Amino acid sequence: MSEEKKYEYSADSIQALEGMEHVRMRPSMYIGDIGVRGLHHLVYEVVDNSIDEAMGGYCDTIDVTINEDNSVTTKDNGRGIPVDIHKKEGVSALEVVMTKIGAGGKFDKDSYKVSGGLHGVGVSCVNALSEHLTASVHKEGKIWQQEYERGKALYPVKTIGETDFTGTIVTFLPDKTIFQQTTEFSYDTLATRMRELSFLNKGVTIKLTDKRNKDDEGNFISEIFYSDIGLPEFVRYLDSTRESLISKVISMEGEKNGIPVEVAMVYNTSYAENLHSYVNNINTHEGGTHLAGFRRGLTTTLKKYADDSGLLKNVKFEIAGDDFREGLTAIISVKVQEPQFEGQTKTKLGNREVTSAVSQAVSDMLTIYLEENPNDARSIVQKVILAATARHAARKAREMVQRKTVMTMGGLPGKLSDCSETDPAQCEIFLVEGDSAGGTAKQGRDRNFQAILPLRGKILNVEKAMQHKVFENEEIKNMFTALGVSIGTEEDPRALNLSKIRYHKVVIMCDADVDGSHIATLILTFFFRFMREMIEQGYIYIATPPLYLVKKGQKREYAWDDNQRDLISQKLGGGVAIQRYKGLGEMNAEQLWDTTMNPEFRTLRQITIDSLTEADRVFSMLMGDDVPPRRDFIEKNAKYAKIDV
Repeated sequence: MSEEKKYEYSADSIQALEGMEHVRMRPSMYIGDIGVRGLHHLVYEVVDNSIDEAMGGYCDTIDVTINEDNSVTTKDNGRGIPVDIHKKEGVSALEVVMTKIGAGGKFDKDSYKVSGGLHGVGVSCVNALSEHLTASVHKEGKIWQQEYERGKALYPVKTIGETDFTGTIVTFLPDKTIFQQTTEFSYDTLATRMRELSFLNKGVTIKLTDKRNKDDEGNFISEIFYSDIGLPEFVRYLDSTRESLISKVISMEGEKNGIPVEVAMVYNTSYAENLHSYVNNINTHEGGTHLAGFRRGLTTTLKKYADDSGLLKNVKFEIAGDDFREGLTAIISVKVQEPQFEGQTKTKLGNREVTSAVSQAVSDMLTIYLEENPNDARSIVQKVILAATARHAARKAREMVQRKTVMTMGGLPGKLSDCSETDPAQCEIFLVEGDSAGGTAKQGRDRNFQAILPLRGKILNVEKAMQHKVFENEEIKNMFTALGVSIGTEEDPRALNLSKIRYHKVVIMCDADVDGSHIATLILTFFFRFMREMIEQGYIYIATPPLYLVKKGQKREYAWDDNQRDLISQKLGGGVAIQRYKGLGEMNAEQLWDTTMNPEFRTLRQITIDSLTEADRVFSMLMGDDVPPRRDFIEKNAKYAKIDV
């Protein structure tokens, strides 16, 4: 056992930073929101405590169970939360951890060198937002237990039996008065995070069980996540639906300037750049100093190799940093003892010392790989040259789009029927499949705040297109100019400028059939690859037109699925007439307004991203060239009406 693992984990290791009076009053300040994302974050917070034990070398197995009543139980085989009396607080350390916001061993450098979690909010926040929570600590041959209601202890910590197991078990039931939207956990959402954690913490077994559902053999739905090699396996998983450009994953694991750094990367034949960064297991989707260090090390090392090898001697234009990252999938994971986060969502690393550490690690890793794998090195440089050539073509195409901005006379697309309101926060635009449905939507809309942009057929599949082809596509150009956004600078060809966006609600409205779903997915792929910030800011929605009109005499009711159709038919009795809408064009303007466009009655599905890595993988699978994974996915998910990304 290393010196770091010899520190005693006792009540004195627990520091209570502040009270938790405001957690229930303002929960969004602590967990981000009180919707679906915040609900699942409760599980992540409890699991992160177990992961901290694993990172310290004290735990290698974590069980997460969704119970029949939608409570969640987590169990680990770590040291067990201390139960002795905390000197400052005068109660058991377990009670301090569970009832004091910011209390925990992660604030004591002797207990954990690094830790994850939501910046130290911890399990006490979960306790405050739960109707009921039970904590059981198996330690030194005894079982210690305490129960809580909405963050308050029901009795002092007590022993309830003997055990030969060591670890911590926490069961909590989310408070319905806080999470009013839903308290139902998604197995798939939790599975995505558990899989991610298993890749980021190799050697740790994480088992997820759903006691609400059983498989065909009568067993509870369950999955075990385990990775023996970590990030290289993670990269292979993310890139499983893309064609590899090089023979193996380039990876390294080590410590630079006292900072543990792990990197894994691979090049593929696609045109997308997929960089995912983590700090102490937290997905830093806004990037930060570790990502800047990766880019610096990658660009500097590859450019030096390309120059020294003479592969660039016939290239007449400058190679930019962006060119080195086309077709690259990479994971950067660092462990920082005292991370400093920037940005509104606290997911951008600000520690300056990390930049040089990651840059040096990447440079050392790449230098060795390029020297030992000359064929792969040549393939990478040739890919970079092609990317640079395409970038020059894309810049010209992009400039054509930019010239046609809303600031110029006649800059708006001719097909756009704009609204009279000019405040973007009050405006919404419908991207409508086809001219026919577009015409109906124009008649049925509220002209004050609703704009209509018809799209002709299926737009370009940007997943398989070079960047200049994207900007040359007429339908995509129309979307750029109608929305009022611009893309690309000399420094960053993919940078998105939303300062002049004209609508804060973009509604994708397609037919409720297979072709309509395909078109909606094509449009979503475009937004994810080129306008992801719009998804992240909550601007993108999908309309849900009805599938059926059920009529009997003067009574008319709409149904959005077969079950609803059957229930309405039973309610209305015999002699009903059922009309199946094959497309938006079959509805008149009044029907389209009543069912799909009227804010008082319509149902819009907001597009959110639970996991960038999983969304990246799903879009690549659905829209890429590899057919078998797509077929398997469709067969597995055909019973579902929609795909959550």
